[in-house]
Amino acid sequence: MAGFRSFAAADPLIDGRQSETALRVRRGIGRLLRAHGFAMIAELPLASGRRADLIALGATGEVLIVEIKSSIADFRADAKWPDYRRHCDRLFFATVPEVPAEIFPEEAGLMVTDGHEAAILREAPLHPMPGATRKALLLRFAQAAARRLHDLADPGAAAFDRLL
Repeated sequence: MAGFRSFAAADPLIDGRQSETALRVRRGIGRLLRAHGFAMIAELPLASGRRADLIALGATGEVLIVEIKSSIADFRADAKWPDYRRHCDRLFFATVPEVPAEIFPEEAGLMVTDGHEAAILREAPLHPMPGATRKALLLRFAQAAARRLHDLADPGAAAFDRLL
């Protein structure tokens, strides 16, 4: 797993709270989402104060949130997942094959990955966001993505955030 730690050292969004398993899920699900035409970013703060593990934007404007669960204990310790529905059109859980699929609620989709390949085991129900919520979320997504690109090009740029 040394490859995940070296990746973590280069990613400012990995703050030590993410387990090796969660990082593996993030990579595998990111590949799956990209193969399905979605652009994804991790750890996006939402208007509710929550933070989405993964949020993805499709070509039609569809927004997915993917909540990563690296173990049974991780899933059982988290009762906040229904709150994410207000911020997406479809809500998924993502995990590794070692976590039993039957623990995840039918009200959300389910993805499984080994860190390289991934599959959608259950499609998420559609619950479209209101237009104003969608617009605010898309602006939040775009600004976060642009800032992250800028930070890669100029690692000192974040120091200027406090001037806004």
